[in-house]
Amino acid sequence: MPPDNAGSIADAGPSGAGLHWRALEGLYASAPINGMFRSRLEIPGEGLSRITFDVEPDCFHAAGAAHGTIYFKMLDDAAFYAANTLVTDRFLLTTSFNLLLSKPIKGGTIVAEGRWVSGRRRVLVAESRLVDEDGDEVGRGTGTFMRSRIALSGLPGYSGAGGGTSGRA
Repeated sequence: MPPDNAGSIADAGPSGAGLHWRALEGLYASAPINGMFRSRLEIPGEGLSRITFDVEPDCFHAAGAAHGTIYFKMLDDAAFYAANTLVTDRFLLTTSFNLLLSKPIKGGTIVAEGRWVSGRRRVLVAESRLVDEDGDEVGRGTGTFMRSRIALSGLPGYSGAGGGTSGRA
């Protein structure tokens, strides 16, 4: 689990970790894939992420609930960004991800909460969960993430002020 003294937006200040977290939010907002989803990333502290998604009928399978690809997208993004809060120079890559889909999503606002679990050097482990509007957990995931050769500083959107309503690079 992340350290008990994980940072927060309030104590991150305008430099260091706080700038990195806002830049990750900007990176998420700039990713073209997220133009397909109404979503917003917030980094509340080191090793943590929170993504709010609006799941709409265009994401449903034939039986009228969210397709499993949507669960993966939300869970992977939340775990990925929680892990990338600890890596300030490189973009991470998902190397493995396991899902547990526990309840159908029939639409509405879903919150994906990500949390770093372990690792700081080459491989990081993070978990995530999905919570629906009723407060029920509807899915859970655990992933491993590896540092890539891609510098965060060279990615469009990373240097921005953060926020926005779309995507993961």
